[in-house]
Amino acid sequence: MYDIIVAGAGHAGCEAALAAARTGCSCLLITTDLSAVARMSCNPAIGGVAKGQITREIDALGGEMGKAIDATGIQFRMLNRSKGPAMHSPRAQADKTQYSLYMRKAVEREEKIDVIQDTVTEIVVDSGFFTGVKVTTGRVINGGAAILCCGTFLNGLIHIGMTHYDGGRTTAEPAVHGLTENLLRLGFKAGRLKTGTPPRIDARSVDYSLVERQNGDEEPSAFSFNGPLDLSKKQVSCYITKTTTHTHDILKKGFDRSPLYTGKVQGVGPRYCPSVEDKISRFPERESHHIFLEPEGIDTNEMYVNGFSTSLPEDIQEEGLRSIPGLFNAKIIRPGYAIEYDYFFPYQIKSTLETKLVENLYFAGQINGTSGYEEAAAQGLIAGINASLKHHNRPPLHLKRSEAYIGVLIDDIITKETLEPYRMFTSSAEHRLHLRHDNADIRLSGIGYEAGLVDHETWARCVTRISEIERIKEQCISTKIDPNEINPLLVKLDYLPVNIKQNAESLIKRPGISLVMLLEVSETLRDRVKGISLDLSLYEQVDIDLKYQGYLKRDLLMADKISRLESLAIPPMFKYDTISGLSNEGKEKLIKYKPETIGMASRIPGVSPSDISVLTVRLGR
Repeated sequence: MYDIIVAGAGHAGCEAALAAARTGCSCLLITTDLSAVARMSCNPAIGGVAKGQITREIDALGGEMGKAIDATGIQFRMLNRSKGPAMHSPRAQADKTQYSLYMRKAVEREEKIDVIQDTVTEIVVDSGFFTGVKVTTGRVINGGAAILCCGTFLNGLIHIGMTHYDGGRTTAEPAVHGLTENLLRLGFKAGRLKTGTPPRIDARSVDYSLVERQNGDEEPSAFSFNGPLDLSKKQVSCYITKTTTHTHDILKKGFDRSPLYTGKVQGVGPRYCPSVEDKISRFPERESHHIFLEPEGIDTNEMYVNGFSTSLPEDIQEEGLRSIPGLFNAKIIRPGYAIEYDYFFPYQIKSTLETKLVENLYFAGQINGTSGYEEAAAQGLIAGINASLKHHNRPPLHLKRSEAYIGVLIDDIITKETLEPYRMFTSSAEHRLHLRHDNADIRLSGIGYEAGLVDHETWARCVTRISEIERIKEQCISTKIDPNEINPLLVKLDYLPVNIKQNAESLIKRPGISLVMLLEVSETLRDRVKGISLDLSLYEQVDIDLKYQGYLKRDLLMADKISRLESLAIPPMFKYDTISGLSNEGKEKLIKYKPETIGMASRIPGVSPSDISVLTVRLGR
């Protein structure tokens, strides 16, 4: 018997198994294909807008994704540098084969993880408690808890034009049948979603004279807080081109054979990542759409055509691709396709990711209606941590919206209607100025340490980092810079010269002035700050903390007010239908979602402020 059984070895399953094993639980990881551990079935990249922040949070909590992409990345870029610090997001292209191998090795190195190649077809439940899983051979494997990380495999159906057939994640992988029906019999409610992927082409068939080169950063940033990148590795280039009106005309010819427009696809697709035919249909005024050509690895000619996700017939895909500048002679290695699959409405899980219907059963990843490697990995990590904490009779981990993007992600899916694949955006996080990628270790390493995933040495480094930042800020507040030292810089930046000494803090708050600039002109400040640390990343954090000090204080005050509502717990079996004064819609939504706190209840669509007032009074507050 295992303490924890994890079904599925995608990005969610790997993090779940690693978290459970590293915190002392015996773990069984069941996967249909051992050669496909953490497979990148869609774009060969980690990070991006909001996703980069999540990846760094996973690393800060003790997860593996950040280390994996640092080891196997082939191009690193910081997105949105021209915007404010809350929008800066790291992203990296991966060698997808090496990434999968890295994660497989990470899993197989853990002594407390056993791996078997099989498929879970049924959950065994006794009196509302999980007791085991049944696999394709009919064998029942007993366990104390299970984490289902099924990805897009549940009754997966692949569509290319009017052709459709069973498939789990790629055209070469089988779907999983039986598990959805088993969970429905247990009382769970399921829906149907769709996602898609573009064609892959032979990189040798691209005319690079007709596309724009996109290089990585000259000084790339690591995702993991545990070590710098290997800068000796050469980064590859990506490329940009765009569709034309001729491309759009070609693709329109295939609309009558598109599964999206003929009703073949029943699942709902993501609005934020539409197929190319969706873009043409929804934005008829647009004459072109960007296409990004992304290498899938160092030792392969396979190239990902980002922006051309489609399920149109193969002949239309090929003709359309060959109308795009640079792709006139493109050779398709495998066509684009749509895949629809079952998911379970996430109002049926708690903030720990444990299901409300079956105790000790957890859902993580696309089974909860989310999309993306990063969102899946984050859920797997939290599910693994919480299953382990429960096994060891310790309090569960609840990340607040003000603590992490991961907290926002989980809160969103359990309190809002998930009728399309959920993707995290910076706009979803109301505390995004505080939830930056650069301070994820400061925010979350202590939580990872308490959970048992972050080792003492890593936590000690973080504590030292926090102390050094505070000491540098103190020096900026106390150190005054002479006008003779600062005026040349002020004049150069079109500021009026000053007549009296200025403290470094007030100067840093001016747009365009940074701590590094002041260190170059003031010997006194330089001696004091560099005596504390020479780490440039600390200087950048000090800049942000001082420049946005007022906004950060206001944000923390708002978070404190909201946390008071989060502390007001609602009993699990609370009888909403007995309360007079609740609106009919509010009562209906509260019964359906069963929120854990007043704060969660307040974020459920349809629950009004007056409903919250009535509920708060009834709870005796």
